Amino acid sequence: MNGNEMQHRLKSTTNSQRSGEKEEMKVKSWLVESAPFAAMVAVECLDVGLTTLSKAAMSKGMSHFVLVVYSNALASLILLPAAFFFTRKKRPPITLSFLCKIFCLSIAGITLTQNCVITGVSYSSPTLASALANLIPAFTFLLAVIFGMEKLELKSPKSQIKVLGTLVSISGALIMTLYKGPPVLSPPIQPHLHPSPSAMLTTSNNWLIGGLFIATASLSLSANIVGQVI
Repeated sequence: MNGNEMQHRLKSTTNSQRSGEKEEMKVKSWLVESAPFAAMVAVECLDVGLTTLSKAAMSKGMSHFVLVVYSNALASLILLPAAFFFTRKKRPPITLSFLCKIFCLSIAGITLTQNCVITGVSYSSPTLASALANLIPAFTFLLAVIFGMEKLELKSPKSQIKVLGTLVSISGALIMTLYKGPPVLSPPIQPHLHPSPSAMLTTSNNWLIGGLFIATASLSLSANIVGQVI
């Protein structure tokens, strides 16, 4: 084997190593970029699961106030030790204004939101709660415009897309709240088991009340998000 062949093999080995390193870097970059989207999908799945479990618990007779207390107590037991050990060197100074801000954000983003969501689910269904969660970006955008955090330029394509998305979200929420279609994949109703008009009216009213509670929860959570920036 002469020197030229050795150099050729060394170059090919070096090139293959470099290409392998480039592919590995691409995979790592893709994983880093995909992590926020995967986290958001996981949060949405957990939120839907929690809403479904809440509906099942309330169907068994549990009060929605008790459910909120239990869920927050469990969250406190998990998050307080983690916050103490991981953020004790990064915590801002605890002042009266800081405590007041935390109190107001907690009232809007936790107490009011959770109670309205759980109450709305008890009147309607987890499906409606998941659908009306799309109101949160719309309400957040509107509040940001009102408080001057978002500039609304109707000639800008970005602003036009945001306005269009807001209108679509609110329109979809209104349709989901005001219209309840027939059940899907349900056995046909026998003539002698057909619900009375009063029962149908009560179900429709409950669905509307549930939608209003969930919409209020979305508005409250949006106020919490905007309030964190103020």
